[in-house]
Amino acid sequence: MSDSNTTDFTNPSTFILLGVPGLERAHVWISIPFCTMYVIAILGNFTILFTVKTDPSLHGPMYYFLCMLAITDLVVSTSILPKMLAIYWFSSREIDFSACLTQMYFIHCFSVMESGIFVAMALDRYVAICDPLRHSTILTNPVVAKIGLAVMLRSGLLALPFPFLASQWPYCRTNIIPQQYCIHMAMVKLACADTRASSYYGLFVVFCVIGLDVFFIAVSYTQILRAIFSLSTKDARLKTFGTCSSHLSAILAFYIPCLFSALMHRFGHNLPLHFHVLIANVYLLLPPMLNPVIYGVRTKQIRDRLLRLFTHKGT
Repeated sequence: MSDSNTTDFTNPSTFILLGVPGLERAHVWISIPFCTMYVIAILGNFTILFTVKTDPSLHGPMYYFLCMLAITDLVVSTSILPKMLAIYWFSSREIDFSACLTQMYFIHCFSVMESGIFVAMALDRYVAICDPLRHSTILTNPVVAKIGLAVMLRSGLLALPFPFLASQWPYCRTNIIPQQYCIHMAMVKLACADTRASSYYGLFVVFCVIGLDVFFIAVSYTQILRAIFSLSTKDARLKTFGTCSSHLSAILAFYIPCLFSALMHRFGHNLPLHFHVLIANVYLLLPPMLNPVIYGVRTKQIRDRLLRLFTHKGT
């Protein structure tokens, strides 16, 4: 007997998101940590935005880039979590074809954007430490705005081919996606067409774009470390390195899950499917939760501003 989800078709109007295959009975329990992560991400990133907006002393390049990062994290998590929770709580697995393509675009666009923002923040730290006297003249507000615009344009243009190519393919195998959201590789596996161009482009984005970002960050921090170790006293070295600790922690929180997920897809073929799905969720949802916590705890200016805010409200 034919199934409605596996009959022959070339232009499905909807796709079916399975959630976590094999763990359907545990969906409610699985939703608890992810819902908690989403709430922390929303509250934390809005707190960062509010704190920077209301404190004129934080109106500088580092904090402008931090606000860009907070907005990016809000978009990434909001692109994924509401539909995930609908699957977990209400078994609402259907997603419209156009909505699937839109979700794919937002996920890939803002993931690339986050990587670009980390490069911009590394540039800010490099200028602040290696050429501090010219920091305010090099990274002026117009320059910061142009850097932010360049990061947005790069990510927007690089992510555009993914939904465009996916919209051109025929889908004659199934419309079931064994994921909780629409991503490029999941759509490639469903297509009944030659998808080599799309696969090669995906590899180009991963290795060239992310690889170049990591390279520029590494070069920046090589110069930063050289400048730090050239300082005369241990206290000066520790104090200067402390200004980079938040950025380094955020970079590790973003790139380590990304690397682990990539290696698992390459070498973890014997792992259960639900393990792949859960790790992919962590890769996308962990940074939006951790970034505001990292910057709120480790950045003295933000920490002091939050303490003054809550102390003032308490009194």
